[in-house]
Amino acid sequence: MTSKAFCMAVTKVIIAFFSFLALLTGQSPEVIAKTSMKPSDNSLAVAVREANARFKDVSAAVAEGYAPIPCTSGVDGGAMGVHYVNAKYLDDETPDIRRPQAVMYEPSPNGKMDLVAVEYIAFKGPASLKGQLFSFTGAPNRYGLKPFYELHVWAWRPNPKGVFADMNPSVTCEHAHMQ
Repeated sequence: MTSKAFCMAVTKVIIAFFSFLALLTGQSPEVIAKTSMKPSDNSLAVAVREANARFKDVSAAVAEGYAPIPCTSGVDGGAMGVHYVNAKYLDDETPDIRRPQAVMYEPSPNGKMDLVAVEYIAFKGPASLKGQLFSFTGAPNRYGLKPFYELHVWAWRPNPKGVFADMNPSVTCEHAHMQ
């Protein structure tokens, strides 16, 4: 079995488990999943969470110069959420844990933006943050950017695909509304 097939099988088991709990409790599987899994205790995720706790309130991100781009979802499920990007940080040559290039939020049904992750982007590489290597994205790409290195850190929302995966199956763009 390939690692991708294994991950898909594990994801199906997790979804089935939360669906079963939903039947027992009368709550939606999404609510159960979000409230029953704690954020990662990966040392980098913990450091990112501590360094960027100020972004729990989206107004802090806006006050620091971050601006939203549309919610990003994956072709095979899950999403990244709405990225609030600080364009001036895209010029940083060295990643700084306190200055992520993007702060990611999941829009909730009541309009609140829930902080789920941050993304670090570098145009020089290979790039790393505290020993964690960034992923390379070549050009052309769906973002219209030149080739770049990126690292998602799911510090606030558990991700069954991994702390540093791009998409998170427990995040949705369902409640995203363009303004």
